[in-house]
Amino acid sequence: MGCGFTPWQANSTLHMDLSHVPAAREKGWYLALMAPNTKGPHYAWLDPSRLYCHPQGLQDCVADLLQPFQGDPIDLVAGIDAMGFILGAAVAATLHKGFLAIRKAGHLCVETLTEPYTDYSGREKVMEMRTDTVTPGVRILLVDQWVETGGTMRAAIRLVERQGGVVAGVAAICIEDSEGGRWIRERYKCAHCVPPRLQPRFDRHQMGWE
Repeated sequence: MGCGFTPWQANSTLHMDLSHVPAAREKGWYLALMAPNTKGPHYAWLDPSRLYCHPQGLQDCVADLLQPFQGDPIDLVAGIDAMGFILGAAVAATLHKGFLAIRKAGHLCVETLTEPYTDYSGREKVMEMRTDTVTPGVRILLVDQWVETGGTMRAAIRLVERQGGVVAGVAAICIEDSEGGRWIRERYKCAHCVPPRLQPRFDRHQMGWE
C-alpha cells in the first residue's frame, strides 16, 4: 500500500485486514487506513482512529512521531482530550514515561488550571489540567490526534507553560498548514506523519489512496 491517491469509493465500507502489512513500509503508509467522514459537516472530515486498530500501523505511526525527538530529554507525555489520549498513552509507553491527561473542563475531580479555547469547529470550550503534576522545568511532549486550526493545542501549551513546564515538542498525525498550525511549527519542535508531497491534500481536506 503506497501513499498515492485514488478516490475512497468503497474502501471505507470494507473490513480492515489487520494482518496485512505492506512489503515496503514507506513513512506514512498507515495513513491509508484512515476512514473518511460519512456523517456530515458537524464531524471531523477524517477518522484517524481506524488506523489504531492495525497493530503495525499504530506501531509505525508512534515510531514516526518519536523519530525527531530521539535523544531529546522528555520527562512526561501529555495527551489532549479525547483522541490524543490514545496516541499519547502509546507514546508514553514506548518512551517508558508517565502520561498526563489534559481534559475538557468538568471531568477532573482535583484542583485544576483552566484555559479557554476555540476548537476546529469554531466552538468555544475550556480545557483543564491538574495542578499537582507539572513543576517548573519539567519537559513535556504534547500529543494530539490532529492539529487543524491549532486552537486546542495552543490551549494545552498555555496550560503547561503557565505552570512552569517546558514544551519539549508537539506531535500529531497531521499538523495542518493553517495559521494556528504555522504558529505552533514556528515556535516548537514538531513531529507529524504526513509526507511533504501529501501535505497540500491534507490541508484541503481532500483524501484518497492507491
